[in-house]
Amino acid sequence: MEWWLLYLALGAFAGFFAGLLGIGGGSVLVPLLVMLFAAQAFPAEEVMRLALGTSMAAILFTSISSVRVHAQHGAVRWPIVVRITPGILLGTLLGTGLAKQVSPAGLAILFAVFICYVAVQMIVGFKPKPSREMPGTLGTASVGVGIGAFSCLVAIGGGALSVPFMAWCNVKMQQAIGTSSAIGFPIALGGAAGYILSGWNVADLPPYSLGFVYLPAVAGVATASVLTAPLGARLTHRLPVQRLRQIFAAVLLLLALKMLWGILGA
Repeated sequence: MEWWLLYLALGAFAGFFAGLLGIGGGSVLVPLLVMLFAAQAFPAEEVMRLALGTSMAAILFTSISSVRVHAQHGAVRWPIVVRITPGILLGTLLGTGLAKQVSPAGLAILFAVFICYVAVQMIVGFKPKPSREMPGTLGTASVGVGIGAFSCLVAIGGGALSVPFMAWCNVKMQQAIGTSSAIGFPIALGGAAGYILSGWNVADLPPYSLGFVYLPAVAGVATASVLTAPLGARLTHRLPVQRLRQIFAAVLLLLALKMLWGILGA
């Protein structure tokens, strides 16, 4: 029961920030799931992949819940979603294949370093050229391949990549967050399927695992996140853009530093 309560609390926390920042919740879920799975004595060599796969599966539910509210505010740019989704799906297939070849420590370091990079960009207030716009269909799909592959490797739902990318292309911050919430669904769908398949024949996984997806954690996290994600999404449309950037950067930076600290401590 205590683990179920922790999964519910984690889902509530991740869901709120997923709705607020369009980050899918993976950047919150992965480091905390790693700690919870390690505390439950899951196989140490598979803890990181279990956290990644479980996070991707949970993001499916969080994305649906948050995107509904963003769409009600007219903050989802559906043409971008349509153009980028084919690339996203291709990228997730590539990412799940690579995830099985990279060491757990390598995945964790990759995740933490990249998130720190994105957070610093947000903190320094990087501003794109006023003339810059979103690329065409082929360019957007190509960017989607990179976002899908990298997001699948580190299970971030894409927001840590897609929000800065759209902001770099002068998409309004609230619209970048809302559109990122919608983009998170195909990333999570392809990523969860990939982690299920890549872990299908792995021995010694905990009971109730579907490949690298631990179903009890998905159930607990999803139950709470679908309730709190709309709350965060509504708050997105009440906060000023600069405050959103600061919150986005602070959350990502703290979680990345926590993960790096855990790796160095180990």
